[in-house]
Parts: sequence; structure tokens; C-alpha cells
Amino acid sequence: MQYLTIGIRFLLGTVFLVSSLSKVAGRGAFETFAASIRDLGLAPTRTVRPLAGTVVAVEFAAWTLLAVPLPVTGMAGLLVAAALLLVFSAGIAVSLRRGTRTACRCFGASTVTLGLPHVVRNAVLAALAAAAVPATLEPTPTHLGGAALAAVAGTVLGILVAAGDDIAELLHPMSPAPDRHRGPQPHRRGTKNAGTGRGPHPRRADRHREPAAQHGHHQATPRAH
Repeated sequence: MQYLTIGIRFLLGTVFLVSSLSKVAGRGAFETFAASIRDLGLAPTRTVRPLAGTVVAVEFAAWTLLAVPLPVTGMAGLLVAAALLLVFSAGIAVSLRRGTRTACRCFGASTVTLGLPHVVRNAVLAALAAAAVPATLEPTPTHLGGAALAAVAGTVLGILVAAGDDIAELLHPMSPAPDRHRGPQPHRRGTKNAGTGRGPHPRRADRHREPAAQHGHHQATPRAH
């Protein structure tokens, strides 16, 4: 259980590290995050900026506590992480129930709209945090190799969670396939003929000439008699 707890701590620590830094790193990052909170419509406009600042501060506190290798700080970090994730899930769920649709700014700029997957993701992470709390109360000895492996695995999973919206954007089709959705375009054939200077197809010309030749033959026969 201790190795699982280490993995969960690194998973959540990585998630909150990326999340908090993405909200303050870069020009206008914090303003963009504050605007996303305003778009949710869950708080008065005058409280949006203080609320955004509080969220960022709590995220910084969460990953800092999780990074300190002490039982008491680990338990505190897990509890803070679980509470914050549940708040996120509840806020998104309420906004969805109201029909509000806004972009997810959980990990910086993104065009992915907040939806049920984000609610489920946060709820699962909160459950993992809560499940790891009992193990921090009764720590047991661990081997360095196993602890390192658990830490690496948790970090990799945390990076994947943080990059989830970016991966979704890459996999989302941006435009339909041209060959299957386009209708017939006869003007291209005419353009090609005009560019090459070619006349109508020889077979088409023959089909036009044959009726004329037959008609002329029928008219010439009576005159022969």
C-alpha cells in the first residue's frame, strides 16, 4: 500500500504542479483563468479575481505538501487535493446543469469545452487521494527501488492527466475528408480542356457525326432513283 500511496502522491502532485504553473506562467495566463471562472457564472463578477487567486494558492499548497516526504504533510496534501478536486467537480457539474459551455482552463489555454469527462476525471482523482490517506497514518518501511519506480509511474500518469485536453484536441477531427464529402465538380473537366486547347472527345464527336451521316444517306437514296 505504501508504494501505491507514493504513486498517488506523485500523480496528484504533478497534476497540481502543472495546473498551478499554467495559470500564472505566461502573459495573461491568470486573466484567462479568471475569465473562465466568470464564464461559468458561479460567482459574482467582483469576486472572480479573488476566487481565481485562491484556487491558484490552494493548488500551490497541495503539490508543495505532497512533495514533502513526511506523513503529516502527505496526509494534509491528500486532503487538500481531494477537497479541491471535489469543488472543481461540483462547479463543473452545476455549470453543465445550467447549460453553460466554456473552455477548460484547468491546465492553461485550451479549446476543449468543459464536460462530463472533466467531472469524472476530478472525481476519480479525488477518490484516489482519499484512498491514500489511511496509508499515510501508518507508514511502513519501503525499498528505495520500489519507491523510485512508484514515483516515476505516478509522475508519468500525472503528465498524461495534465495533457489530456491537448491529446483530445489532437485526436479531434478538424475537417471532413474531401473525397467522400465533395459532390461532382464537372467544371474541372471544362477547365482542363480549355487549358490544353483540346476539343471534344473523338468518340463523342463520332456519335454526333453518325446520325448526320445516316440522315444524309437516306436523303440521297431517293434522288438516285
